[in-house]
Amino acid sequence: MSELLNKLGIDYKLLIAQIINFLVLLFVLWKFAYGPILAILEKRQKKIEKGLADAEAAEKRLEESEKKQKEVLRKARTEAKEIVEKAYVQAEKTKSEIAEEAKAQAEKIIQSAKKEIETEKEKTIAEIKSEIGGLVVAATEKIVDEKIDGKKDKELIEKSLK
Repeated sequence: MSELLNKLGIDYKLLIAQIINFLVLLFVLWKFAYGPILAILEKRQKKIEKGLADAEAAEKRLEESEKKQKEVLRKARTEAKEIVEKAYVQAEKTKSEIAEEAKAQAEKIIQSAKKEIETEKEKTIAEIKSEIGGLVVAATEKIVDEKIDGKKDKELIEKSLK
């Protein structure tokens, strides 16, 4: 084999020395360069993974927050709608009560006016009867040309009115 290597122009002693040098260099690089670089890369990878995990957690919290916000808005809208409906119902109720109260007051005023009209009517009729009675007495005096006493006046007035 050494002949074959000599024919190719390779010195086997030099080749063995180069292989040993390569292995030593490989060991030194592994120990002092590749190891620390791997450690730095692992740290960076862990930081990136932690950053991604934190970002995912923040995204989940944001989604939960948005869900809660939507739920709060939905509840607020529902409550607002209920309040408006209650206010509308209360307004209708108040409107009905006011209308009924106004109707009752109007009815009361009408009844009062009817009573007052009836009283005035009776008063007027009494005054007219009294006046007619006086006119009848005056007419009777003129016709009879004499004054009749109070009892006869009353009888004549009643006959005339009938």
